[in-house]
Amino acid sequence: MSDAATEMPHADPADETLMQVDDLKVHFPVTEGLLNRQVGSIKAVDGVSFSLRRGETFSLVGESGCGKSTTALAALRMQPVTAGRILFEGVDITHYSQAQMRPIRRRMQMVYQDPFGSLNPRMRVRDIIGEPLVVHGLAGDKVKYKARVRELMALVGLLPDMADRYPHEFSGGQRQRIGIARSLALDPSLLICDEPVSALDVSIQAQVVNLMMDLQEQLGLTYLFIAHDLSVVRHISNRVAVMYLGRIVEIADRDPLFDTPRHPYTEALLAAVPVANPVIEASRPQQIVTGEVPSVRNPPSGCHFHPRCPKVMPECKTETPALRPRDDGRLIACHLYD
Repeated sequence: MSDAATEMPHADPADETLMQVDDLKVHFPVTEGLLNRQVGSIKAVDGVSFSLRRGETFSLVGESGCGKSTTALAALRMQPVTAGRILFEGVDITHYSQAQMRPIRRRMQMVYQDPFGSLNPRMRVRDIIGEPLVVHGLAGDKVKYKARVRELMALVGLLPDMADRYPHEFSGGQRQRIGIARSLALDPSLLICDEPVSALDVSIQAQVVNLMMDLQEQLGLTYLFIAHDLSVVRHISNRVAVMYLGRIVEIADRDPLFDTPRHPYTEALLAAVPVANPVIEASRPQQIVTGEVPSVRNPPSGCHFHPRCPKVMPECKTETPALRPRDDGRLIACHLYD
């Protein structure tokens, strides 16, 4: 086994960028017939680029099926990459084998959407949380192992006497805390959170989100946060990227994006969020996006959003807009700003 498979190279801690994703593409072949002849491809992720700064929460938002989760899985190298480049802590991991990825996975972990489906129902909580330590050969002796599990449970607000229980004995919020504790066992620098609170009761969501924010401050974590609940995104994010049909259309700091969205799709996405105050809701201009989301197998030419865009121009139908920096510091993929 090569040295790359046994040791994790570390970048300079002073380097602000933890992960860099350049022109990432993930395409799935479409086959038919007895010979499984390829007749096309589904471009789930089609040229996505972004960077993660150390200690920030970078959120991916968009409609279901836009490629958010596939982007996250590809960044973790849990999904094969068709094209593009992924750098993590200064190391190009795009074409790493599974053996080479093994030590790197200590530094990048995932929190899943379903807090019950992601836990083995036949394992006790102690073994669920400690499993990463065993897999990576870091468990030590029994005393150190139990002490580390107790430490992780306390970190997420679970009592030590819960260690011998099974997942079905916990509430949804407690199960998600178990999943978070497991993800922290190896002291990662990056957590990829795939809609971690969407399966929880609204009353519990705030508790889990606040826990994640406290852990971020305490441990210096970086989050790639995927969600469709924009109120949660606004609460936890530093920067936000908006995806539509496999492409990022806008990246901006949280407050500017929510207060003054620029891309027509971002405007429509935020306009669809109801306001609790009925007076403000009644006075808001209505921005209704007509039509259906196009097929990801046969996306429109040019800008994918042009069939539904109220501000469409002739060039939108033929030319793909590049995601470029604008005067106000945000990145936008739209011909309106060329």
